[in-house]
Amino acid sequence: MTMFDSARWTHPLHLGERGFLHPGPLRWLRALGWAVALFFLVAITSFSTSDVLGKLWPKTSGPGQLAAHILSALVGLGIYALAVRLAEKRWPSEIALRPLLPQLSVGLLIGGAMFVAVMAVMATFGLYDIQPQGAAPAWRAVSKAIQSGFVEEIMLRAVLLRLVWRAFGPWVAFIASAALFGFGHMPNPNATVFAAVAIALEAGIMLAAFYALTGRIWMSVGAHAAWNFTQGYLFGAAVSGGDFGPAIARSVARPQFPEWLTGGAFGPEASLPAMAICSAVGVAATVMAWRAGQFAKSPT
Repeated sequence: MTMFDSARWTHPLHLGERGFLHPGPLRWLRALGWAVALFFLVAITSFSTSDVLGKLWPKTSGPGQLAAHILSALVGLGIYALAVRLAEKRWPSEIALRPLLPQLSVGLLIGGAMFVAVMAVMATFGLYDIQPQGAAPAWRAVSKAIQSGFVEEIMLRAVLLRLVWRAFGPWVAFIASAALFGFGHMPNPNATVFAAVAIALEAGIMLAAFYALTGRIWMSVGAHAAWNFTQGYLFGAAVSGGDFGPAIARSVARPQFPEWLTGGAFGPEASLPAMAICSAVGVAATVMAWRAGQFAKSPT
């Protein structure tokens, strides 16, 4: 028996049964329409809050920028909870607070450990030049990790994955949410089709599997945030083509190796080692969710 066999980790999936999602004609269409509306409602309110609050403090104020991102994440969670309560006539168990700390902690450990494993492979085979830089302020990296971890997981897993699952079942939902997550990175600097496919396969599937396994978004939030923080701050590598700010190391792909092997200027998440390690974790989590009956039983 594993720790995930206990009710502490695996909870029933609540996809929505009442209100706007009541059983009846065209529920699949209502679910899709609600997914689009809720996706943009969370995105607009959360990112607008971050922009407005971020302007209240100088960009050089690390604590101020961190506070802005924390508040924007809380606004996103609050708006999501209120909208689900009003439209679906339920309190959203997928963001229940009781399992937050244990599941978030496990997600943080998994996300950090996965990226360390990726860079261990890179260092072993000489694919990256990794140079220590010394102490550096972490405000910007923590801010970005919170925004990507919390807000993106609400939008991609609590909204899109859940409601497409409601409309068409789990496998279409897995594919749709992973594809949007991967190809949503295409506008980023140095993005390639291979990078988008890599992110869809390694992260899109894995983060969806954590949600399916636990019935909550917290493990996905933790893994997403910790991966980005470890990548951008601890190793100082590019994160989806962007800069996470000051870092305690600097990691750059060696140019003599192909980009599909190292991720190139986009970052290690677009590399073959990352795809292999994260996909293995995603498959394992999917199998565990399957064995726990999260796919087979009728959603509550």
